[in-house]
Parts: sequence; C-alpha cells; structure tokens
Amino acid sequence: MKVVLHGLKLKVSQFAHIEFLVTQLASHSVEIFLTERLKKELRKIGTEQLPVKVLNEEQSLSDMDFLISIGGDGTMLDSLCEVGNLEIPMLGINTGRLGFLATVATEEISKAVKFLVERDFQIESRSLISLESEEVLFDGLNFGLNEFTIHKRDTSSMITVHTFIDGTYLNSYWADGLIVSTPTGSTGYSLSCGGPLISPEAKNFVITPVSPHNLNVRPIIVSDESEISFEIEGRSKKFLISLDSRSTSISPKVKLKVKKENFSAKLVKLPEYHFFDTLRHKLNWGFDMRN
Repeated sequence: MKVVLHGLKLKVSQFAHIEFLVTQLASHSVEIFLTERLKKELRKIGTEQLPVKVLNEEQSLSDMDFLISIGGDGTMLDSLCEVGNLEIPMLGINTGRLGFLATVATEEISKAVKFLVERDFQIESRSLISLESEEVLFDGLNFGLNEFTIHKRDTSSMITVHTFIDGTYLNSYWADGLIVSTPTGSTGYSLSCGGPLISPEAKNFVITPVSPHNLNVRPIIVSDESEISFEIEGRSKKFLISLDSRSTSISPKVKLKVKKENFSAKLVKLPEYHFFDTLRHKLNWGFDMRN
C-alpha cells in the first residue's frame, strides 16, 4: 500500500502527530510519501527528518492508494486540488477544531490506520461544482467541493446578479453576493447566510444570496444536473469570484456558468463516523440551551 501525506502551514506542535502517523503506517509496512508542499512545511519548522520519500516525477500522485490530509477542512480542500480528477481516496486527520471533512481526531490515528490497512471503510463520493468561463481562471483548477461564490469587492455598493437555470431566467439578486453550494458546502458559507443543511449524498445545488436587498428573496434548492449561468452588474469595474478558499477578481463582462463536475471527491468514511454525529457535535444539537 502506498500513502501520501499532505499538509499546510504547520505548527511545531503538529509534528508529533505527523511523526506518530508515520510510525503507525510504517508498522504496517505501508510505503509513505510526502507532497512537496508538506516537505517544505516540515523544513520551515526544522523537523524534516522522517523515514519517508517525497513525490517526484518517478513516483507520481497517480501511483498512490490514499492521500492523508493533516490539518483541518481547509487542508482537505487543498488536498482535493492536489488530487484533481485522479479521484484518489482522501482521509483527514484533524489537528485543529472539529471539522466536517477532516473527521479523524489525533487521538484516533492508530485506530484509523488499522481501519485503513484492513480495508475496513467505505468510500463516499462527494459531488463537485465546476466553473466554466471564457478565460482560464484559478490556474485551470476550476472545480470546488464546497461552493462557487460571486461577491462584491471590499466596501463597494451591492451588485446585481442575474441568474439563469438551464437558460431560463430565475431571478435578479440585488445583494452583496451569491453562493452556489454543493451538499458538502451546505454546512459552510451558505449555512451562515441562511441556507439549508443538505446531507452529502443529495444530488442538489443550493443558491443562497449574501445579504440580499429584498427580504423576500430566499435560498432555493435545484438539481445538480442544472447548469446555472450569471450576468453581473455593478458600479465597480471588478467583482470577486471564489471556488472554496481560492478567490480572484474578474470583469463583469466575463460570462460565467457552473455545473456539476464530471469527477468527484472520494472521501474515506471509517466505520465509527457518521455525518449526523458531526452535525450534532458541531452545531450543539441535542443540548438543552435554555439554561
């Protein structure tokens, strides 16, 4: 079995978890690799001496059986950019706060490795959102796991987003922005703007306005087989678009359309994990908050 480890912006305190993970994997004769990014991060904190290899041209990511992300949900999103359409199964070790994507706590590393080696897990396919435009954006990484967002820049006045579903006019949103979220992203930015929670296996997109001018405008759920296109107006010459945590500014003249990506994100689901358990812990469901 070949496993590659990936991480971002490491703290010195995280090295102990990485070292323990490597030890556990090695004890099961797993061949361990690091991404170039993680190798650089280890070098920054002065702790790069591990019995592992670094991915190079001879040993590419496509040869890996699994990618293990070390960090939080943001690191998992970055891991997806590394994996792309290779659809390598990803597992997240959470070294921060409770996450919806990075679900394995550091104290559960040994148990998680055992499940992985014994193939005692399921693979969840999470749908992605794909951006189409007239020009190359996001260095060609035009997909996201959580959401696509159109947003006004800085303190400029609100924008108008004319929105179409499969070419049919839906609405003009006078707002600070507009979010098109996947089921996975329904627990993120969309939720904070009043969008609904959707279970990961649902086949939908959620269109959620950001601070709409008209209070009767509400989020709407549409099929993820839909193609959603936009025309943007505003006083500013530029506005922002983002895919997950990646953002760029763009002219209102650029035509934008989103749809479901042809490939998906493959997440390793261990036996003791359930999305509803994470919801309850993250959102404090089931607790009497009246006292």
